[in-house]
Amino acid sequence: MIWVVFTLLSLAGLAIALYPLRRAQSVPLQRFEAVPAVLVDQIEEIDRDLERGLISGEEAEGARQEIRRRMAQILRRKGEADLTRPGGRLALFVAAVFVPAMAFAYYAVAGSPSVPAIAYADRTDERAAEQQIAALAAQLRDRLNSEPGGGATEGWMLLGQTYSRMGRFDAAAEAFQTAAGRNDASSATWSMLAEAVIRTNGGTVTPRALAALETAKQMDPANPAATFYLAVADRQAGDAAAAHDRLTARLAQATAYQPWMDAYVAQANAIGAELDRPLVSARAPAAPGPTAADVAAAEDMSDEDRSAFIRSMVDRLAARLKDEPDDVDGWLRLANAYGVLDQPERAVEAYRRVEGLLPEDDPRKADVRARIARLENP
Repeated sequence: MIWVVFTLLSLAGLAIALYPLRRAQSVPLQRFEAVPAVLVDQIEEIDRDLERGLISGEEAEGARQEIRRRMAQILRRKGEADLTRPGGRLALFVAAVFVPAMAFAYYAVAGSPSVPAIAYADRTDERAAEQQIAALAAQLRDRLNSEPGGGATEGWMLLGQTYSRMGRFDAAAEAFQTAAGRNDASSATWSMLAEAVIRTNGGTVTPRALAALETAKQMDPANPAATFYLAVADRQAGDAAAAHDRLTARLAQATAYQPWMDAYVAQANAIGAELDRPLVSARAPAAPGPTAADVAAAEDMSDEDRSAFIRSMVDRLAARLKDEPDDVDGWLRLANAYGVLDQPERAVEAYRRVEGLLPEDDPRKADVRARIARLENP
């Protein structure tokens, strides 16, 4: 049966291939086909970096202008006339018949289910594509080096991003270092340099990376990438509390949800689990509830007044959650409040509600389960 299906598919493909041969006209080859695909991919990368907040709108527009200029240069070198290719009807006819025959022959030798699978290392298509991208990146690098003044800063930034996507972080660091040495280097330039150096060293924040991060932070205190890796440096230096404080402080500055906040929450909660600190969220809570600051404000009260004050806040939050049972942040704050009040049973109950609301891929879920385990088995 499988050979019947293959035969029908081959006949259908052969008919599709032979049908255009009835027309003798040439097929024009448009000039835009000569534009390197890597430049188009870099425009898309700029849009993604802009959405992640790694670069500003002004930097993104400048980078786009540089790519458009390079595209225009390539098109002008192609000349005004479109290239054409002859019909080649005989060659196409031979190919249309020869290719299916070769496909059947090759399948009989290497494509049958009884033939052992080919190892990934032996598959050359992916490697050929990677080599092509590497060649295009090398051409861009040579072009930048040959231009007066060492090429535009935006070009070096695009080259660094290309090398980063290829996993060549040492080459990316070299490109970002060139861009960072320019007068128009931005905070994002320095943070990208730091990230490339960190990735080159297996995730370790080296002195070179730390210096780049501090420069990025000075240029833009709100740079999320610089703050994140400075927190990583704090943790690697043994100061987990400083790392947690740095992350949570930056989250508190955000007025709306941003994609980078997910990485902050995962890192902050991982550190918070070690320090036994409350969970944090990427989104601000819908309504205020009792916090450690509220409890500290009640320290000057008498024991009776303080207890009444804290319980009144907890009761208000618990009453609101009856009307808004899907408020994850509210349940988290309620669980933390019960922990302060030394009511582990109620804290576990609140954490159970959080556990049921969070999806499995949410990084907070593992922390919630760990806290439940500690409360149930003190």
